[in-house]
Amino acid sequence: MSYSPEHDVTDVAAPPAPVAPSLLDAVRDLRRDVEATSFPLDIDGVDAARASRTRLLDQLSDHLLPRLAELSAPAIVVLAGSTGAGKSTLVNSLLGTEVSEAGVLRPTTRQAVIAHHPDDGELLAGHPVLEDVKVVSHESVPRGVALLDAPDLDSVLESNRATAHRLLEAADLWLFVTTAARYGDALPWQVLAGAMERGASVAMVLNRVPVESLPAVRGDLLVRLRERGMQGVPLFVVPDAGPQQGPLSTASVAPIKRWLTMLAGPDRARAVIARTLRGSLGALRPWVDTQADAVQDQVDAADALRAAIGAALSGPTDAARAAVHRGVVADGAVTARWTELVAGAGRFAHVVRPSGRIRAARRRTTRLREASVGPLLADLQQAAVANLERAGAAAERELRERLSARGAPDGAAGFVASWPSDDRRSARATRADSIATAWIDGARLAVLAALAEGDPRALKRSARAAKALGDRALAALVLAAAAGLAPAAELLTELLGDAGDALRDQLRAELEAHAAAQVEAEGAALAALLDVPDLAADAASRLRLRFAVLRGLT
Repeated sequence: MSYSPEHDVTDVAAPPAPVAPSLLDAVRDLRRDVEATSFPLDIDGVDAARASRTRLLDQLSDHLLPRLAELSAPAIVVLAGSTGAGKSTLVNSLLGTEVSEAGVLRPTTRQAVIAHHPDDGELLAGHPVLEDVKVVSHESVPRGVALLDAPDLDSVLESNRATAHRLLEAADLWLFVTTAARYGDALPWQVLAGAMERGASVAMVLNRVPVESLPAVRGDLLVRLRERGMQGVPLFVVPDAGPQQGPLSTASVAPIKRWLTMLAGPDRARAVIARTLRGSLGALRPWVDTQADAVQDQVDAADALRAAIGAALSGPTDAARAAVHRGVVADGAVTARWTELVAGAGRFAHVVRPSGRIRAARRRTTRLREASVGPLLADLQQAAVANLERAGAAAERELRERLSARGAPDGAAGFVASWPSDDRRSARATRADSIATAWIDGARLAVLAALAEGDPRALKRSARAAKALGDRALAALVLAAAAGLAPAAELLTELLGDAGDALRDQLRAELEAHAAAQVEAEGAALAALLDVPDLAADAASRLRLRFAVLRGLT
């Protein structure tokens, strides 16, 4: 076994300065904003951004916040490594008793174990990692450190792998355990590179090294460490003891135990904590920048989607207006109802004499005409509702097709697929019914306004027409003409002349505008899904501002 004192991580760190409460507040604020970041659009790179967010949250929640809140808590030393590296056996050997299950079955460490000195229990109370680990109080643990046996980093169980990485983020020092057979694998170096990125204190145990190859293996590992700028990492070598069960010999782990005891000293433990704390705070900038860049990518994708939504609505809007203008609302039921109406008891179509004069109205005939238009008004409303619903449905289809087609903006297909059709149908029907009711009700007001304006001769003629038909029947006639019913339009012109044509055009224009608005409502409903804080124009700058405040305090 070999240990180089000149490589001790505690030799390069100074005791920590008192932490101002504002620094803790700044980290809390950053964590809150990172947690609120959700990356709602499935665009390129989003999986990496979400994974980075999870790791950043783990670092903030499990290391920085607990450490800043309690600087005097023991240094957490996480033993991490690949399957079969011997982490649990090493912990048990260091403590002289079995606190972590060890064996040949894999995965052995199904639940992480943290061992601490009894006098450190109160200082560790409330630490987030204690929620997911088995806690052991043991006199053999040097006071000032806590040993955390993590699950295998390459465990066959995904939950174990996730827990192992999370616990590493919580560590003040990483004690990486590997073997002579596996130290060249990619995983150990990926993990160690991650530790160096965030400035964590690291030590390494090379376990199960055959005695005959010990110098060569140790030398090769030191070269690899130097090549990666990790020459300062303490290295412990444990010779291969051959097939055995139970703890390692006291002599084989004595250097590691002495080192941990030395590390637990107040000044050295504080120095390790301070170094990792400074490294973690310093490593936040590229991390937050990466998150902010990913958020900006989301914002840009949302802007592209809004533009695509607007472009997709152009055709349906024109089609909706054109349908109203060519009279589709008057097709079918409205035309049939008009045919019944002109042949009914009120003789609706016989208001005008062959000479062109308006027939004198009898009160009973006017009442019959007023009553007879009820079914026509109902059919007009139903036809208007159906047309508005068709316009909205056509807009929804166009949006789904355009945003799912090749060439659509990044993330568009997944975004539009999340748009619930059932909700749209219900909202569309409700809105169409409300608009059609307002259109029908507004016709009588428009008629009354027209009867109050114009030159005296036109007003006199309008008054006779209103008296002959009644306000309600006259409004029904205007609506039928606006819907596209030609006989109604002709009768309206005979009754009111230019004023009748103006009324017809006004109500038709209103219905065209309502149809266009129904199309726009579909686009607005889809675009509303983008109206979330994570896709706001300043979403990325908020994260950068949080870090700027934090940086100013460190």
